[in-house]
Amino acid sequence: MIENPETGVLEAFDFTYLSENVPEIRRFGCKIDSIQFDPPMDSAAIGTDLWSHLAETIAAHYNEYDGFVILHGTDTMAYTASALSFMLEGLSKPVVLTGSQLPIGKLRTDGKENLITAIEIAAAHTADGRAQVPEVCIFFENYLMRGNRTSKISADQFSAFDSYNYPRLAFAGIDIRYEPAYILTPPINEAAFRIHTSMDPHVSYLKLFPGILPDVVKMTLNIPGLKGVVLETYGSGNAPMEPWFLNLLKEAVDRGIVIVNVTQCVMGYVDMGRYETGNHLQQLGIVSGYDSTAECAITKLMFLFGQGYGPEEVRRQMNMPLRGEISTNQMVAQRHNGYLTTITASSVCNL
Repeated sequence: MIENPETGVLEAFDFTYLSENVPEIRRFGCKIDSIQFDPPMDSAAIGTDLWSHLAETIAAHYNEYDGFVILHGTDTMAYTASALSFMLEGLSKPVVLTGSQLPIGKLRTDGKENLITAIEIAAAHTADGRAQVPEVCIFFENYLMRGNRTSKISADQFSAFDSYNYPRLAFAGIDIRYEPAYILTPPINEAAFRIHTSMDPHVSYLKLFPGILPDVVKMTLNIPGLKGVVLETYGSGNAPMEPWFLNLLKEAVDRGIVIVNVTQCVMGYVDMGRYETGNHLQQLGIVSGYDSTAECAITKLMFLFGQGYGPEEVRRQMNMPLRGEISTNQMVAQRHNGYLTTITASSVCNL
């Protein structure tokens, strides 16, 4: 967005004048092109159609560029990053989403620094010529994070995003320090890249809270055409044990609705075998979301149902890390026993 100097109202930014507002990008010395969607869309209005449009745009230009930067409103950026991580299969080039908390015309805007660094990351290569970060990421306020591991955490701070359950992929200070141990390995064969544009939106959230009424749960689980639900539970995956609640969940599972258990906590993971309440949910056929973000869980359900999979296959794949989006209990233990390594960013190449 950019501020109208006469009215003070925020308006969509015309990328025809990108170099005028961010003259620093001329110093990259490489080819940078921009594509602006028409009309520009507020991120709060983004849906599955725009995700498909983004995937198709990247695919149409995939062989022309070394990397891609998507400028996106912050409100739904984590959803778009999660969705694209599944829609772009076999990705071997960076797709970096970024944005700003202050409009680009403001004196203290964070937009310029976020954009400039995102471009540098999208163009970075390893010593052997491969893309430094061949996955869908979010860069915001010094940190590069895996897109499907990231959530928006603040409405009014520059540090608006974080990745609580997975290490950050890079830190941008004086140098950009990458963490190759946590970056996805690109496919050996670049021809493996392909896109999936079918997303099925027949999914919903059900966030538990003390005193939740049976009618609230019943209405959610009986939405016409519903296929999947992200159940936001307490702690490590706990929920009320009232018979009415368990019966409604069982009826939904028996009808073929896939229910994925994610924790309301920002850190940690669902372990339904830890407490008796979680164990009851597991016995009902509720799927563990492990350490998935809610944004990732809902978009992954949309993606899997969009591929035409039935409930059993969706349940199976929800328990699998397709794009590094979840860690099983064993993977979490291995990661905590590991260590970090760093390298310095390579010079900018063609973008």
